[in-house]
Amino acid sequence: MTNPTNPNDRDPRLTTIDADSGETVTEAELIEAEAMTEDEDGEMPDFDPSTLDPNMFAGVQEMMDKLQKADDLERENNDLKGRLARLAADFESFRRRTADDATDARNKGTAEAAEALMPVYDDVSRALEMGGADPAKLIPGMQNVQAKVLNIFEKLGLSATGKEGEPFDPQWHEALQVVPGEQDDTVVQVFQTGFRMGERLVRPARVVVSKKD
Repeated sequence: MTNPTNPNDRDPRLTTIDADSGETVTEAELIEAEAMTEDEDGEMPDFDPSTLDPNMFAGVQEMMDKLQKADDLERENNDLKGRLARLAADFESFRRRTADDATDARNKGTAEAAEALMPVYDDVSRALEMGGADPAKLIPGMQNVQAKVLNIFEKLGLSATGKEGEPFDPQWHEALQVVPGEQDDTVVQVFQTGFRMGERLVRPARVVVSKKD
């Protein structure tokens, strides 16, 4: 029987119907089942890693290592991308500076060459002016202009090639015609003077070459 003063004080001899199984159980069995349920719902026991499957634990560890390596590779890749971007920017800046320097040098060289040729222009103008009144004076004036141009070329590092009597050299001369002569491979006539700058040919001399019969 139940204590009328305490409804929770149940008589262990009484029986009742289990709601889950539909079987008849005593109050004592029901109280014991409730106590076991409370124990199961209580605090979980401490986790023991030794109870894990070693193969599964090794697989988890390997996966974590791979994830860590992937993170490291991603950081390294981002770092390399940043370096490449900076290098590309530096190269583009260097290319622009080099192009600008080359343009400035070319313009400066052109200006210097033009400045050196301005006196020649003045001499040609004077020679033509004098030759208009007296044609005999034109030849000395033009000879003076020619000498001044050669002098300017020498200052620029150019030297003339192709003179009558010098040996024919295909490196500096272009033979336009071969004629009989007393010596082989000798320049006997110059149609156009050539110019060289050191060992670099600027323009070949166009010449006539002699050949023994």
